[in-house]
Amino acid sequence: MKFFVDTADIAEIKALAATGLLDGVTTNPSLIAKSGRRILEVIKEICAVVPGPVSAEVAATEYDQIMREADVLRRIAGNVAVKVPLTPDGLRACRTLSGQGTMVNVTLCFSAAQALLAAKAGATFISPFVGRLDDIGQDGMLLIADIVQIYRNYPVLKTEVLVASVRHPIHVIEAAKLGAHVATLPPAVLRSLYNHPLTDKGLATFLADWAKTGQQIVETGST
Repeated sequence: MKFFVDTADIAEIKALAATGLLDGVTTNPSLIAKSGRRILEVIKEICAVVPGPVSAEVAATEYDQIMREADVLRRIAGNVAVKVPLTPDGLRACRTLSGQGTMVNVTLCFSAAQALLAAKAGATFISPFVGRLDDIGQDGMLLIADIVQIYRNYPVLKTEVLVASVRHPIHVIEAAKLGAHVATLPPAVLRSLYNHPLTDKGLATFLADWAKTGQQIVETGST
């Protein structure tokens, strides 16, 4: 499974990219607004840090304007994935952009039927929002299961399932078990994947025992 981080905070992205575990970045208008910076400069800076796909979302809703905004965004860098809404105009733009060789992330997916349409439109990624479905009493992971199954039935469909609106590590593990291709995670959720109390307890024990030996692996003053 590929890990994307869902943020426009360049400091967070640099720190996570340094781990070597980051495969891409997703942004949206809300995240850009939170950054307090201009979208074009933010996306350009992110693309210089992360070689993988960087999703930059259009703000337009009508086809002609979506295409104009998409043209500006995809000129920023070769790893920009233009993010479009799952609407008739958004899917029309997806078909045009994908036909021109541009990566497209179709966002705000809440049904398997929508995901099937996005795949037929040539989307590079489909972004089902599992957390938002959980919020209204539905099981977001059932949607991931349905989309993965449908895509597997038709190998000609190359769209990757990008699990979005991830709230906790269980979402990540369940999505991976189902065979989703990508999970995009808030920085805090990505970092929480490291955590387990037995890891902390075991490390503390090992370090305490090592200290008792009085040894050093690298001697003081050695080069």
